[in-house]
Amino acid sequence: MTWCSRRALLRGAALAPLAATAMDSPSREAERYFAGHGTDGHRTLAYDLRLTYDPAAATLDGRAHIRAVAARTLRQVHLDLAGLSVHDALVDGIPTRPYRKGRKLVLPAPRPIRAGTPFTLEIGYGGRPGPVRTPFGLIGWDRTGDPYDGTLVAAQPLGAPSWFPCNDRPDDKAEFTLRVTVPRGHQVIANGTLLHRGGTGSSECWTYHHPGPMAPYLAALYTGRFARRTWQARDTATGRRVTGRDAYPARISREAAYDLARQPEMVETFTGWFGPYPFETYGAVVVDADLDEPVENQTASVFGRNHIDGDRTWETLVAHELVHQWYGNSVSLRDWRDIWLNEGFATYGEWLWSEHIGEDSADTIARAAWHTMDRRHDGLRIADPGPDRLFDDRVYSGGACTLHALRLTAGDERFFSMLRGWHRAHRGSSADTATFIAHAARSMPATAEPLLRAWLYDTRLPPLPPAAT
Repeated sequence: MTWCSRRALLRGAALAPLAATAMDSPSREAERYFAGHGTDGHRTLAYDLRLTYDPAAATLDGRAHIRAVAARTLRQVHLDLAGLSVHDALVDGIPTRPYRKGRKLVLPAPRPIRAGTPFTLEIGYGGRPGPVRTPFGLIGWDRTGDPYDGTLVAAQPLGAPSWFPCNDRPDDKAEFTLRVTVPRGHQVIANGTLLHRGGTGSSECWTYHHPGPMAPYLAALYTGRFARRTWQARDTATGRRVTGRDAYPARISREAAYDLARQPEMVETFTGWFGPYPFETYGAVVVDADLDEPVENQTASVFGRNHIDGDRTWETLVAHELVHQWYGNSVSLRDWRDIWLNEGFATYGEWLWSEHIGEDSADTIARAAWHTMDRRHDGLRIADPGPDRLFDDRVYSGGACTLHALRLTAGDERFFSMLRGWHRAHRGSSADTATFIAHAARSMPATAEPLLRAWLYDTRLPPLPPAAT
């Protein structure tokens, strides 16, 4: 089946994170999409989440240890948490009386925390977690399986507060440790590397650590009963080995193993195009539920059982989520308005993979996508689509066409060198559209800026350059 017919069946998903350094200025802060989520009052350094989940009762008991730095003088600390009860909290080890303000959890500081000062939070909380209502539907923590004995988290863009207190903005990236206790016989999969697994009696604790940095919406937790597969790939940019770990329901093991089998080849190919793989591990998790779209949770992308058929029908989506580990997860967006930097790049990665395996060329797909977008023209700006059109197909396809136009203008050698340089310059941090335009302009001084501004901000769709011969 060609790329175009696959894409017509289901649009791939994804997203990304941001900022590891300074928060936005007040004027920029006011312009953020979803400014009610997150705060610019502090920058998070690390989350240590200690969770106990009871699948029979569907209850979660949690204790969040958070290390952060004040961005300005704070008399109270704001976090995001939805649908769960808080029973105690400490700021710098001193008990405080937390209270709710909508979906905000407010922790009064026993004494003012001066700008630039590190501080710690400890929050005890629990209840029956579930997805939160957002402009894009119910997003976040959900249950899987039949009966419902498993869980998944697919939190982009606003679902992270469904299961832990956090600074829910894409530009606040941190280190994560997850210590999760479940009944013996159940498994836990989370971001990063499994450090320890052990327990006594009827329960077992699984400890994962991911140095990140990672945005809260990319934090993942899957519990249930899985078949597992480990694979190795060579990072062609560095020569090191990348270990992959896939998990899926046992009854679809054969189909899943086949559909995911080319991930090592993808890693080897993408490291040639994009540069070194940015994290310590990777894996695909197939949950026992149907999902509208896969999601590129950092180091552990999630797919629904409906994305597995033993015929690689959805393989371009496997490629899409893997590309996000570079563009969206490692290099994160500063604000959701810049989502084309995630989705356009990952979609173009799909097109490149199709070309690599001898199906439709990137140029063929781009021209088909251009004609589809041209028929639907209604003034959408790719680099500022508006909060209600964040996941419009044209942000995905239009962003990819933008990159294809840049490739046709620059030539392959300069184009892929520019992509590798983009990841190298911003790995582990955040960036925005203006920063990308400036980066491309250094490689193509006369042509990159006008080309990109026309594609990203004009309300009329520019023509694609002639195809390369």
